Amino acid sequence: MTPPPITIAGRLIGPGQPPFIVAEVSANHNGSLDRMLQLVEAASMAGASALKLQTYTADTMTLDLAEREFFIADEGSLWKGRSLYDLYREAHTPWEWHEPVFRRCRELGLICFSTPFDATAVDFLESLGAPAYKIASFEVGDLALIRKAAVTGKPVIISTGMSTAGEIGEAVEAARAAGGRDLALLKCTSAYPAPPTRSNLATIPHLRELYGVQVGLSDHTHGIGCAVAACALGAVIIEKHLTLKRSDGGVDSAFSLEPAELAALVVESRRAAEALGNVNYGPTEEERASLVFRRSLYIVKAMKAGEVLTPEAVRAIRPGLGLAPKYLEAVLGRRVRGDVARGTALTWELLA
Repeated sequence: MTPPPITIAGRLIGPGQPPFIVAEVSANHNGSLDRMLQLVEAASMAGASALKLQTYTADTMTLDLAEREFFIADEGSLWKGRSLYDLYREAHTPWEWHEPVFRRCRELGLICFSTPFDATAVDFLESLGAPAYKIASFEVGDLALIRKAAVTGKPVIISTGMSTAGEIGEAVEAARAAGGRDLALLKCTSAYPAPPTRSNLATIPHLRELYGVQVGLSDHTHGIGCAVAACALGAVIIEKHLTLKRSDGGVDSAFSLEPAELAALVVESRRAAEALGNVNYGPTEEERASLVFRRSLYIVKAMKAGEVLTPEAVRAIRPGLGLAPKYLEAVLGRRVRGDVARGTALTWELLA
């Protein structure tokens, strides 16, 4: 059964609708409200459906320690050598910025919502009239947070990076039990950047069937290829990080799109969604005019009444106004009723 569409701020999201493209700002404001507002403008000009923030403080995320598990020593991490606290302090969006960002989005007709990371963030976002909530992959196990977001009655979008099927099921059940009805899941690979070979986009239709919700993609790969492919698999939401320019640096810049790339994603994702269509065989309306350019059986030399059709007299050529080529063996050896000019489309009526 096809899951029902969801609605965010009056925008219908589901099959038959243009993909809902979410520009994730995350930490790409680089500590500047002016830059943040430039990102809002860029997202709007690129044609994004929504802009998304992250709402937390370093103190709501972790402890101010720079040792043991609170320090990033992973050689493969973009953030090696940073403490978690220091990283979140740099990356967070100051809460006093939220209101001007929400206001500017409204002025531009851009939907604005956020990812809360604790209950206080949900309360704060409610005071701003946030139209939806996104639960990050790392918070899938925080069922209390999911219930807190769902009880507002707003749509809840849950990223599924790292999560087992059981954990996703628990998250969906927690949201539904709290009254959440407009639910969506995002296939996600929680690596930064994520390799396309680990995207496993084939999971998208399985998620939709398994949990009975609309499904999208939270994409951390380079470029737009994976996101466009996801739309061809039925993804109705695409979330990509946005930066003004990757060379400006920043916590998330390495795996973020620039504005021109986001604009290309908007166009190409719509094309992919439109191309998905329905199961169909036979000519479409647009193809009917091309049927004439198929091959068909034609008389290729002048014939007198009573003459026998031979391979020298009838051939399969273009255009397609005669009998289908599959009837060649059936007509060979038959006689023509009357005189036939060279270049006559062969029909059953011509045969004796």
